[in-house]
Formats: sequence, structure tokens, C-alpha cells
Amino acid sequence: MAKKSKEKSFSSFLNNPIDFTLVITILLLLGIGLVMVLSASSPSALSESGNSYAYFSKQLIFAILGLVAMAFISKIDYRFYQKFYKQAWWLSVILLAAVKIIGKSRNGAKRWIYVTDTLSFQPSELVKFLMIIFFAGILIKNRDSLQLYGKGLIRNMLYLVPIIGLLLLEPHLSASVVIIGIVCIMMIVAGCKFKHFLFTGLGVGIPGLTLLIAIAPYRLERFVTFLDPWKYKEDEGWQVIQSLYAIGSGGLFGVGLGDSKQKYLYIPEPHNDFIFSILSEELGFIGCAIVLILFAIFIWRGVLIAMRAPDMFGSLVAVGITALVAIQVIINVAVVTSSMPATGMPLPFFSYRWNSIVYFIMRNGSALKYLTSWCKRELIIMIANSVF
Repeated sequence: MAKKSKEKSFSSFLNNPIDFTLVITILLLLGIGLVMVLSASSPSALSESGNSYAYFSKQLIFAILGLVAMAFISKIDYRFYQKFYKQAWWLSVILLAAVKIIGKSRNGAKRWIYVTDTLSFQPSELVKFLMIIFFAGILIKNRDSLQLYGKGLIRNMLYLVPIIGLLLLEPHLSASVVIIGIVCIMMIVAGCKFKHFLFTGLGVGIPGLTLLIAIAPYRLERFVTFLDPWKYKEDEGWQVIQSLYAIGSGGLFGVGLGDSKQKYLYIPEPHNDFIFSILSEELGFIGCAIVLILFAIFIWRGVLIAMRAPDMFGSLVAVGITALVAIQVIINVAVVTSSMPATGMPLPFFSYRWNSIVYFIMRNGSALKYLTSWCKRELIIMIANSVF
């Protein structure tokens, strides 16, 4: 009887309709991203390999793989992941520890594990999703004490200490900031008091971040450059200044698709973290606005799915995935517009990073289903309690 009930539950999940608005939004973002990778990478690819399609062809292959994986994952009942939330934490620790043991350094940081000479794997990208699964599970377990400061915020945040510690050893401050941001949003939605985060952030978070910047020469150099990039225009400020030139020359309608000047070896790796500046130059303010509106629609649908999830675990997973995309978009756009110090943050669905684009597409397979809405009122009450 129990077996039939379980089969029926899984079958009902498969019969839930797909959120086609979210699917179309993802496909549009992915399509525009592929076009921009082709445009932005062609000069670099031609100078490096003699093939202007080198980066685009790889990005296209991994985008297709990501879509296949997304379709497959969307058929898995998300409640399956709840059984393994504890293992998600241990796997994260093992992966990040493995980076220190067998990882290889690149540009002064050890963040990658090489499968072959040309194929590498960045564990921190997978850890972001594993942390969403883990905290969705642990917050449910501790839901009765979430509004307390010690047993709520502090106890749950302690699980992050080994993860953030291992990330900072790579060093990978940007991934640490993203994971902390995701977890904070999930905890607030789950029922932790917002004022607790405010006091802790002012008392510990900001001083801690300041210390991390001060003790690392390259971080301090980036922060000083951010304050006046033109003072260091021949060195650290070069990339940001070229990005601002690209954005400024785009105007309202852009110079035209494929006609960017800054991609001709002025902006280093324009198809990667600074691809938004090439998009701004070629498609102008209108093109940027369309892309940002598509990301806003993505976030809206993610929040809607979270509010319609049939249980707290589903809500928190949807919130975590949505927060992940939102935080990375905000940081990436802020960096290329010189609104914050430079950091290696890919633009979701756009930047040329095979593992990043595969993970971003796959993750959304867990949030594609249009779910029932009985917990909508309960989720609103939890958010209200966290604020007041």
C-alpha cells in the first residue's frame, strides 16, 4: 500500500505542467548569450587558434548538454534531494578539500580540478547548488528555533564556516559572498529574523570583509583601483576602463551586432566575465534593458514557484536557485559598470564557462514545475515574521 502511495505521489509530480514562461525566458537568455559569445569571442578565438568559432562551438555544445540535463532533472521529484541534504554538506567539504590537494593553480588561485589537459571542473559551482539543498533540509529540521538568535541564526550559520574557510583558502572570495548571500536569503524566508542579520552584518560581516580585503594585497589593489581606475589605467584599471568605453559608446541602440571595437583585444577575454560590456556596446541601452528585463522575469517566476511549492523544502530550493541567479547578475553588472571592485563573477547564461553554463541550466530543472499553492499563505507569514 505504501509503495502504491509513493508511486502515485511521484506520478502526480510528473503530471505537473511545466512553467513555460520560465522555460521561454531561459531559452531567450541562452540564445542571446550564445549570439553574444560568438560575437565577443571571435577576435580572441581567431588570434589564438585561427578559428573564430572555437569558443562559440564549445559553448553551444555545453548549452545543448545543459538543456538535455535540465529536461531530465525536471522529471525528478525535488523531494528526492531532501533525503540526502546531509550528504550534500559532506560532499561539498570533500570537493573543496580535493581542490587544495589535486587542484591546479590558474592566475594565482587554485580553484580547478583538471579532468584532462583541456577539460577542467570548478567544484565551487557545484557547491553553490549543494548548499541550497543542504540548507533547505537543515532549516526545515530546525524550523521551530529559527526566530531565536543563538539557536536560529548562529547555529545554522556555523555550518557555513568550513565551507567558506575552504573557499577562502583557494582563494575564492566571490563564491563565498554568493553562497553567504544565498543562505541569508533562504534563512530569512524560512523564518529567521531580519534584524538578527542586520546586527550581525554590521557587527561581524562588514568588519570581516574589510579585514579580508586588507590582508590580501591583490584584493586591496582591486579596491583601490575601483576608487580611481583612471589612476591605474595602464595596469589594474585597464579592463574596467575599456568596459566603460564599450558601455558609453553603445548609446541608446548600440553600434550594431558584431561591430564592437573593444572586443578586438582591448578587453581581456571579452566573452567571459565582461561580456555584458560588449552586449552594451553592440546592442546599446535597449539591448541591455531587454536582457535585464528577462532576468527580472526569471526572478519573478522563481519567486512565484517558491510561493506555490507544496512544502517548505520546495519553497526554499526555488528561493535558493532564484537568489543564486539574482546575486550573480547583480554582481556581474556592478563590476562591468565599475559600481563595485572587480571580481571573477560570470553572467548567468552568457559568460563563456562550460561548467558555469551547464550548472545554471541544470539547476533550473529543479524549479521548472508549476506547483500547487496551499503553502502560499504560510510562506508569506514566515517572511512577515522574519521582518517583524
